[in-house]
Amino acid sequence: MVDRAITNCKVDCTYESVIKEITPKGYVILDRDGSERTVQCCIPGLELRKMQQVWVREPMGNLKKLHICGVIENTNNTNRRR
Repeated sequence: MVDRAITNCKVDCTYESVIKEITPKGYVILDRDGSERTVQCCIPGLELRKMQQVWVREPMGNLKKLHICGVIENTNNTNRRR
């Protein structure tokens, strides 16, 4: 039997994605299910480009609030968060 408290638990989820397109409405990325979503970047003044790897945050499991929260930099074959 599943504990209802666990199934209703909502937490922030941060994962890697890639910018597929840039539109006037925002950045088109892939969510964790592989669906395209148009999102905003929460880092002021940061310019992103197509095919750039980014960190995306899904606050409390709410896909409507999905946003870019960081950039993945490849340095010496390791991922670094910026």
